[in-house]
Amino acid sequence: MAHKKLNLPSKTCPVCDRPFMWRKKWQRDWQHVKYCSERCKREAKLLQQRLSRQ
Repeated sequence: MAHKKLNLPSKTCPVCDRPFMWRKKWQRDWQHVKYCSERCKREAKLLQQRLSRQ
């Protein structure tokens, strides 16, 4: 019997501005999760590096 995932917390990714939902793998550190994916995490890091060079 499948269950519906209702009322899961969500956040908005600061890089792509898309909402993303809580995942079990983030269970321990949900309050520290900022990005929806590794790609967005890399993009944010690259953006910070570019801004610090200027």
